[in-house]
Parts: sequence; structure tokens; C-alpha cells
Amino acid sequence: MEVLNERLFSQQEADLLFEIIVNRRDVRGNRFTEQEIEQEKVNQILLAAVNAPSVGFSQPWEFVIIKSKEIKERIKATFNEENEKASKLFVDEKQQQYNRLKLEGIFEAPLNIAIFYADADKPVLGQTSMNEVGLYSVVCAIQNIWLMARALNIGMGWVSIIDPEKVKQILNAPENNKLVGYFCLGYTNGFLAQPELETLKWENRKQMSDMIFKETY
Repeated sequence: MEVLNERLFSQQEADLLFEIIVNRRDVRGNRFTEQEIEQEKVNQILLAAVNAPSVGFSQPWEFVIIKSKEIKERIKATFNEENEKASKLFVDEKQQQYNRLKLEGIFEAPLNIAIFYADADKPVLGQTSMNEVGLYSVVCAIQNIWLMARALNIGMGWVSIIDPEKVKQILNAPENNKLVGYFCLGYTNGFLAQPELETLKWENRKQMSDMIFKETY
């Protein structure tokens, strides 16, 4: 027999969720403080993650919690290598601006989390035509982490300038696991009013009307 969840939310609660969404920021190392995140809040963040939607209820996510200085040093080394390569892709003023950016907080953040997609060894309902929806499920968990962290006034930054295979080796990840994201979390000295790259005019904010189409493109 079906049991329905009778919990309904008020407009005030919906407005609060919207406030959390629009005030979420990608936090970099120059904004983290040394204050440790309470274990109760880490648990709350991870509980939000595992309650994300997943294709076929597969729950294909795995989380590696990192506080070790030694492991952080090895992760930072692969960031430095990849960051040097990335800098060369930009030219002139854009390259100078890139080199001034603080693009990670691996050492500064008290907590790092590596999030993996664990591929299923059997067919997954809903994943038989589009295999990538398993990865998308993990991204849903990441979004839940980001929003819960922001609701707890904890900053979070995504470090994507790393070699995923080297990170897998450092963390002894299973061969079939795929690194989806590496994140730095910690309390901050303040959240920016606007996304940093918008403020710096690295990119302009797209108009919502330019991204929405009716029926077809």
C-alpha cells in the first residue's frame, strides 16, 4: 500500500530555499578560515548528498573525506601541474587575469571531499539508453552538498583543474570509479555578493530569456 508524504511547504519556506540558491558561491582559498567544521554539520551535509535523486535509485556516489596534510600536498601538486598547462591556453590580458585568480583552497580549507561515480555492474533502470545519467546523479548529490553547506554558512569550492587519474591513484580509488569532483569546504570570512568571475567580468551573466525555448529551438 502506498504511503504518501503529506509534508507541504509554505511560500516562506520556498522563498528561503530560493535565497539559499541565489546566494550560493564558489569559495576559494583566500576566503576560508581555520575553523574546523563540526562533525554534526559534516554528517548533515553528507546526509543531504545521499538524499539526492539518482537514476533507477542506483545511488552511484562515493565520498572520500580528506583532512590529511600529506594527501592534500599530493592533490595540490597535480593542481599546480594542470594549472600551469591551463594558463597557457589564455593569452595577453586574459592570461594575466587568470594568473591572478586564486582557483583552489586545498590547503586553506579544513575539509576536502573527493566525490566519485561508482559504475554499476548490472543494468540500471533508466540508464540503458543514456549511460551518462549515472554521472548526472552524482552531480545532483554535489548540488545538494553545496546548498546544504551554504544553508549552514559553510563555504565550498570546486577544484576542477586537477588530473582525475592522478587523484584516483592518490586516493586508491577502485579502477572503475570515476572522479566527478574535488571540493574544498570550510567556514569563510564572508560570501561575495556576486559570483567572483561575474564581478571580475571574466564572463557576463546570460539573460534567462536567451536560454529558454518553447516547444523546439
